[in-house]
Amino acid sequence: MIASLAARYLSELDMFMRQIVDSAPQEPEFAVMLRYPLGWVDAQGSPYNHPTGKRIRPLLLLLCAEATGGDWRQAIPAAAAVELLHNFSLIHDDIQDDSPTRHNRPTVWKIWGRSQAINAGDAMFSLAYVALQRLAQSTATSPVALKCWDIFNRTCLELTRGQHLDMRFESQQQVTVDEYLSMISGKSAALIGAAAELGALIGSGSENTAAHFASFGYNLGMAFQIHDDILGIWGDPSVTGKSAATDIISRKKSLPVLYGLSKSPELVQVYAKPNFSDADVAEAVRLLNSVNALDYTRQSEEVYYRKALDSLGQGSSGRAYDDLAELSEALFARTY
Repeated sequence: MIASLAARYLSELDMFMRQIVDSAPQEPEFAVMLRYPLGWVDAQGSPYNHPTGKRIRPLLLLLCAEATGGDWRQAIPAAAAVELLHNFSLIHDDIQDDSPTRHNRPTVWKIWGRSQAINAGDAMFSLAYVALQRLAQSTATSPVALKCWDIFNRTCLELTRGQHLDMRFESQQQVTVDEYLSMISGKSAALIGAAAELGALIGSGSENTAAHFASFGYNLGMAFQIHDDILGIWGDPSVTGKSAATDIISRKKSLPVLYGLSKSPELVQVYAKPNFSDADVAEAVRLLNSVNALDYTRQSEEVYYRKALDSLGQGSSGRAYDDLAELSEALFARTY
């Protein structure tokens, strides 16, 4: 399903994104650092052409634009902006989490250092707005374009709020489930919700229609992050592209961990250790399994997933609904 959508949309999206990145100052190393996280070049600047990730957020945006009766090509600037913003957040997130790899490649900071990676992330953030500005050159009306800017700006703030909480939770002794859900609503669900809302707004010109799609995207994003929490502990590194131990070592207060801490005093003792050995990581996973944390997290994921489909049913029907529903299902087919 994702491959068929990629074939429909991604060639034009990729072409537009390259034009946006080409508009940045082309100092050689700087130019490589902007293209590397997008999967266009290797660390030496030679063609790589294996786009990192599946471009899920822009695909969702373009499909929502088409689903609401619009020309998806008019939404390309917004789709590019969302993808560039997402990559900005990943560059900074990898620095803050000390993550050495992403998509089976060294992260930007691991190659060029933290300071240069921060700067590259800032440039990616700026390029997202360069892309969004091109929306005004499409046939989108001025009120629609202005509303898109408002959605995008508020989403940027939500991303940083969510990331703030995520980092704070690493040293906060107790975190409630409600606090966790508030965090992922900003860090993960906000951008997916914005992608769906922006696409529907550009496609339909109706804020009411866009609101249904915003709810669809938000709940899909919540379910997606909870699914990612599962992968962060029980996932196959060859599938996810990152170490399954990272979330435990960095003391991530993910949903299965929070549930486990509330049910297992032994896990609380393990998490209280100043440093984690490989044996501690293995013990933490064993204790999570002993309290059925995986089953609990799967059930929570299912609740949000069903809410997403319910919201989608209120905003579209026919082939568009089927395509979006199939895409949603495909997102949760990643192997544990």
